[in-house]
Amino acid sequence: MDITIHASFLPHDDPEAALAFYRDTLGFKVRNDVGYGGMRWITVGPADQPGTSIVLTPPAVDPGVTDDERRTIVEMMAKGTYAAILLATGDLDGTFERVQASGAEVVQEPTEQPYGVRDCAFRDPAGNMVRIQELR
Repeated sequence: MDITIHASFLPHDDPEAALAFYRDTLGFKVRNDVGYGGMRWITVGPADQPGTSIVLTPPAVDPGVTDDERRTIVEMMAKGTYAAILLATGDLDGTFERVQASGAEVVQEPTEQPYGVRDCAFRDPAGNMVRIQELR
């Protein structure tokens, strides 16, 4: 069986702030930017990995989500407890400095974890947890 990860989804509540973080700070390429009904879906990904993307999507737009669920999702996003992604880099310290310099909220400075990885963590503009681990 040959299965790859093509895309994952993260909510955003400000498309321009999301672009500034994922495109300008992390250096991801914008693969698609689609507007519909006053909302935007922005697909980004590493330039050298054209088959892997993150779709930045308006929160809770699924028609199966109730109004109460939508409010809960927005509340969780505001607290930074709704969504997360794990990225990896060969230069954790340099990446940390670049992301920190952008003004992103630092959750954890580069740290050697007891489970064998060295990583750091930020929140993106929508509150999503972005963990970045060092490739070894």
